[in-house]
Amino acid sequence: MRRNGDRWPTMDLLRSEPMQLAQLIIPIESAYRTISYLGDLGLFQFKDLNADKSPFQRTYAAQMKRCGEMARKLRFLREQMIKAGLLTSTRPLAGTDVNLENLEVKLGELEADIIEMNANNEQLQRTYAELSEYKLVLQKAGEFFHSTKSIAAVQQRELEVQSLGEGSIDSPLLLEQEMVMDPSKQVKLGFVSGLVRRDKSAAFERILFFVEEPIRDPVSGEKVEKNVFVIFYSGERAKNKIVKICEAFAANRYPFADDTGKQFQMITEVSGRLSELKTTIDMGLLHQASLLQDIAHQFEHWSFLVKKEKSTYHTLNMLSIDVTKKCLVAEGWCPVSATTQIQNMLQRATLDCNSQVGAIFRVLHTEESPPTYFCTNKFTTAFQEIVDAYGVAKYQEANPGVYTIVTFPFLFAVMFGDWGHGICLLMATLYFIFREKKLSNQKLGDITGMIFGGRYVIMMMALFSIYTGLIYNEFFSVPFDIFGPSAYACRDLSCRDASTQGLIKVRATYPFGVDPVWHGTRSELPFLNSLKMKMSILLGVAQMNLGIVLSYFNARFFANDLNIRYQFVPQMIFLNSLFGYLSLLIIVKWCTGSQADLYHVMIYMFLSPMEDLGENQLFVGQKFLQVMLLLLALAAVPWMLFPKPFILKKQHEERHKGQQYAILHSIDDPLEMDLRPDSHGHEEFEFSEVFVHQLIHTIEFVLGAVSNTASYLRLWALSLAHSELSSVFYDKVLLLAWGFNNTLVLIIGIIVFISATVGVLLVMETLSAFLHALRLHWVEFQNKFYEGDGYKFQPFSFTLLSEEDE
Repeated sequence: MRRNGDRWPTMDLLRSEPMQLAQLIIPIESAYRTISYLGDLGLFQFKDLNADKSPFQRTYAAQMKRCGEMARKLRFLREQMIKAGLLTSTRPLAGTDVNLENLEVKLGELEADIIEMNANNEQLQRTYAELSEYKLVLQKAGEFFHSTKSIAAVQQRELEVQSLGEGSIDSPLLLEQEMVMDPSKQVKLGFVSGLVRRDKSAAFERILFFVEEPIRDPVSGEKVEKNVFVIFYSGERAKNKIVKICEAFAANRYPFADDTGKQFQMITEVSGRLSELKTTIDMGLLHQASLLQDIAHQFEHWSFLVKKEKSTYHTLNMLSIDVTKKCLVAEGWCPVSATTQIQNMLQRATLDCNSQVGAIFRVLHTEESPPTYFCTNKFTTAFQEIVDAYGVAKYQEANPGVYTIVTFPFLFAVMFGDWGHGICLLMATLYFIFREKKLSNQKLGDITGMIFGGRYVIMMMALFSIYTGLIYNEFFSVPFDIFGPSAYACRDLSCRDASTQGLIKVRATYPFGVDPVWHGTRSELPFLNSLKMKMSILLGVAQMNLGIVLSYFNARFFANDLNIRYQFVPQMIFLNSLFGYLSLLIIVKWCTGSQADLYHVMIYMFLSPMEDLGENQLFVGQKFLQVMLLLLALAAVPWMLFPKPFILKKQHEERHKGQQYAILHSIDDPLEMDLRPDSHGHEEFEFSEVFVHQLIHTIEFVLGAVSNTASYLRLWALSLAHSELSSVFYDKVLLLAWGFNNTLVLIIGIIVFISATVGVLLVMETLSAFLHALRLHWVEFQNKFYEGDGYKFQPFSFTLLSEEDE
């Protein structure tokens, strides 16, 4: 692009890749292979040229249906493997080249085989369950009849001794009928035997026996508790009624002979059949498990082939077909740098298909905004996703992701600063980094997968936390003399009351970070409060200035002089006249050791700018400088608000002066004329909308300059909270347990300390600091320059196929 020139070279992440709209004219005979090769390359985003057609009206609808059917069969096979408790193999199979036609036939055969196996197994299981119930009925009912006959024989001998006797109420019905009645008038009773669910058996009149263990129901296949029943009846009518009742209660009826010999023979036959069925079922299940195991080894490979085939035909359906020229026309976006690679793929497809006509690649000129594409690697991808979660960068807009790589983990570490906690965080993330090759091929859970994806972000956060922890001189809240002895010493022995009043400086200033003598003193909290609060303001003003500077580079890149003159310049003046001046006062106060009250200086800079500063004066000419900065800040507000809308209005009027009439173009189609934005001379310009937009933008920046600066004080607040929590856990848990001189108490104290440190400081505080750093980047930093209204480059790529894509 000419705007870049030699003076403005693009960087890999600062500006997105230059894109171009390209047209491909592909012969039909090489279309499939061409699209497949472009999918392997993964650098071409196709546009749907058949958006007005339904899926069934497209050219390759039949092939899509075939792929959908294969995907359905694969889902069926996956369900069967999950039911069998098998896992698919993620290891690539060496030398496996499967033809799609053969795979389609094989999947059909496998589905038919498994369906047949399931049906046979279901039938065998049902038969086995029925025979098991039958065997149970034979055993329980046989026991009943045998015991009844034994009791009847005893009672008959007793009746023979007694000439007159009354029938016992406990006598069996059959025997009682035979003894009381005249043999010529005896009625033979029939009986029905079977099993009924135990929860339904209460409705039966007489329950004789129950099954101790649950048995498998032949119909439902579930294990349920059942009762064996024997119901006696007299007459065919009663039998029909009993049969209907049994059917209503879903009771299974089985034939039973009252002859003991036949009962034994039937039990033997049923037991033999059960043994044969058990062997057959086991062999069938073993064969099915072996078949599913073979499928599991190749399933992922087959699944990828089907997804690849389906995505290829889905892409082919996005191409327009020219029947007369026997070719397909594709349009889409690709990086300019990928032109040679795409042309090589087109030539390769032509040669491999032995096509007489090669594919044509040509660049189209368009006013459409291209997609945004950044070349990222495994380290920068996670940082770029943090930015993209807020909004995808506009085409070739300055990308905050470049600076986020450093500023995001650094601001996190400012809030999390403890080099002991940083080492723990680093050790945890190094586990994911060292095992990334193995873990990348595994299916991780949602939280584990999220941590693994951001492993390099966490690593940078841990490294910066170690750095800021060394500055704060905190190792689990304990200070160390790592960089030399303290610069202060006791004036005498009476200064051991933890007061800096009794300390004198005896050596050079502690070379790096906070002097360890501050920890544990009465002035520790006021000192760290002042230090971290001022440091937060300095970091916030620096990052907001960086955002405004990036808005200048955006305006310069897109040749927008209005934004430079009437947005960048007044914003820099306004922000630095107030909070840049405050940052200057903080640095001067640190360097001079002055006791000036900066709150008083900033408040009376607005309330009484002409008042004498007195003891709050930090340098000569401060009062004059304050008045000048205040006037500049007040002048910057109308500078941002008024000029830009009126200049835009004037430019619009000059651009269309003398063009009250439409210009005639050599266009035959009036619809095409309507689509041209400048074909009628005047384009839409609403001055009120432009002015209101500029007013909102100005108010947002002016108020945001104050609120955003205050927002950076969260760095101070969270850093202080983290330090105090760590100190409480160390003093009130670990040291308290140590003071009891009891091993058990000490072990409990160590466990509680580790649990609190991991749960609160390494998990909750990490998440809290992460979210606050995210807020500072999205709101306070990116809103100064980042529009984020672009859309991602989504090329057709086989490597992007996921499991959910069907």
